[in-house]
Amino acid sequence: MKIYQQQLQLKERKRGFHLVTAEVLQALPHIAEFKIGICQVFIQHTSASLTINENADPTVRMDFEMYFNKTIPENDPDYEHDYEGSDDMPAHLKAALIGSSVTIPIRNGRLALGTWQGIYLCEHRNYGGGRYLVITAWGE
Repeated sequence: MKIYQQQLQLKERKRGFHLVTAEVLQALPHIAEFKIGICQVFIQHTSASLTINENADPTVRMDFEMYFNKTIPENDPDYEHDYEGSDDMPAHLKAALIGSSVTIPIRNGRLALGTWQGIYLCEHRNYGGGRYLVITAWGE
């Protein structure tokens, strides 16, 4: 069994849902060596998250942003954690609901994503900065 790990700093992106599949693959080309394996992608932040969803129609990503903004609004007077801005506590809640990692099977040197699936960076802050991912792949 082989194990590879790489840290990737994503460029700063505006708030929203962004496809990062190509950047993940570029950061860890060793995936091509595996006949069978697992790839885990972990984000090292508490106000951004990762998920897998639709990779073709950008309106899906826009609808994700709309839904989460309606579901977890900013400026709620009940939030106590507000000293980093009105988007901070909602960002933590969104990240907790979506999650900090995705796990994807590797089959014949490729991520075994479905035809219409891609990895999303879910940026929940207005100015989140560059985000760090740790990508780990293991298998044979």
